[in-house]
Order: sequence, then structure tokens, then C-alpha cells
Amino acid sequence: MKKVEKYNILITGSSSGIGQALRKHYEAIGHTVIGLSLADDDYCCDVSDKEQMKIAFNDIKEKYGHIDILINCAGFGLSGAIELIPNTQIQKEYDVNVMGTVNAIQLTLPMMSEKGKIINISSACALFPLPFRAFYCSSKAAVSMLSDCLRMELSKTKIQSTAICPCDIKTNFTKNRQKDFQTNDRYKDAIKLSAQRIDDREDKRMSVDKAIKIMTKIIRKKKLKPQYVMGTRNKVLYQIQKFFPKSFVLKVMTKLFYVDK
Repeated sequence: MKKVEKYNILITGSSSGIGQALRKHYEAIGHTVIGLSLADDDYCCDVSDKEQMKIAFNDIKEKYGHIDILINCAGFGLSGAIELIPNTQIQKEYDVNVMGTVNAIQLTLPMMSEKGKIINISSACALFPLPFRAFYCSSKAAVSMLSDCLRMELSKTKIQSTAICPCDIKTNFTKNRQKDFQTNDRYKDAIKLSAQRIDDREDKRMSVDKAIKIMTKIIRKKKLKPQYVMGTRNKVLYQIQKFFPKSFVLKVMTKLFYVDK
């Protein structure tokens, strides 16, 4: 019987949503999972706070020695108009979604095993712009670009980096999204109505079990591609948009997702 390798897997954002589901999956099949999140977990800290992260990683190195797989799941959504969302909310979005990913990568690499994998959970929102989702879309686009650049920088090693762009999944992510509905005469009810259109798709979201099956199949691949897009519709749209001018793509996306009545 072939011996099954056991890995040390570090997951950020492991106390809820996809991070929690991935944790349960890997623990169930015997891997050592190191969870890091704001909630009660192996390590309770804010991924955007580098000093908190350093304390956690010093302990991780002492206890586990090395990390084989890093899965960057920590993140949250933010909706509202670019013009009106307070800078404090915008800063926190980028601090968690982007700098949280950077912090985890910087602290993991010195203790990563020779053939380690860095899995960055991006989003379909990194591929398709949405009205009133500018800061979430752009933060996830940054995560995808970061992953590509990291892959290039690590090209002379055996460590791999990839970005997974999930479709909508039935987790508490939508419920927990920070929604800023303040408006003015320019937008009127469009901010709230546009958010509701996306939120009302809950019954059409991918199940957590199916999402985890797809993600774990990707992660265990011997050779990772730079990016994986989840969901048949997203895959098709991602390919189609390459053949049209951006002005046309933006017009279509506006028609689909800008709701003002």
C-alpha cells in the first residue's frame, strides 16, 4: 500500500466559511492543520497586524518546524459607492485582504518546505468588475496579481504559488459582508438595490461540499497552474470577455448588476 504523505497545512481565516471547511476536510484525512483567525482558533490574531502575526509564527516554527501548504483564506467583503465609503473601511479591506495575504506569505516562506505550495484564495470578483464592489474587486485582483508575481519570483525553487478564484459559495460570506448603503442624488437607491440583486442569488450559489471538492483537487495537483477559475459560468465568461473591448464588457456588467429601480 502506497504511503500517504501527511502535511503541515496553515490556513488563515480558518474559523468560518471556506477556511473552516478546508480545515475540517484536511483534519479528517489526517493532516496537521494550523488555524489562524480572529476567532477562537489555534492562533487568534488579526492577519493585517504584522506584529501579532510574528508572535504566532514564532510559536508555529517552534511547535511544527515547517509548513508544507499555506492557504490564504482570510478576507471579507465590502460594498458601497467609491465616492461615499469612509477611508477607514477602505483601508481595513485592503489591510485584511491584501496585506493579510502578504504578511502570511512573508512569514511562511522562511519555514516552508522545499516543495511547498502557497494557495491564495482570490475571487471571481478579481476577474469581473462590479458596481458598488470596487474595493472588494480590486483587493482580490491585487491578490491574484500578487500570486502571479510570487510565482515568478519563486520560479528557481520548487515552491509553487497559485490563485483560486471561487464563484459564489453558500457560506456566511454574504451575510458578513460590510454594506455601506449611504447614498446621494447621484445614486439614489441603486447602491442598496444592486446589493440586493447579488444577495438574492443565494439559492444559486455553489454548495460548500462541492467547492471544497474542487479546491482540494486543485491543491493536491503535483503541478499547479497560475490560476484556477471556479464555476462553469465564470469560466465561460472569463474566456468570452477576452474577445470583446473592455468598454463593451463594462457596459454588459453595468446592465446586469447596476439596479436602480
